[in-house]
Amino acid sequence: MIKILVKEGESIERALKRYKRKHRNVKTMQNIRENQFFTKPSVKRRREIQKAGYIQNMRDQEDI
Repeated sequence: MIKILVKEGESIERALKRYKRKHRNVKTMQNIRENQFFTKPSVKRRREIQKAGYIQNMRDQEDI
């Protein structure tokens, strides 16, 4: 469970922003969506390799 302590003098909007950031960093929604359906380990591995290749390609293009 995520707890956000509102500091004295802090606005509600600022506290909500901190909550949303923590919620996104914990990746609760991402894990829930990911675990809705079973994915084979080979498919997970393939996705990771594709993602790594994409990131590497983007970094190579930045260096040019």
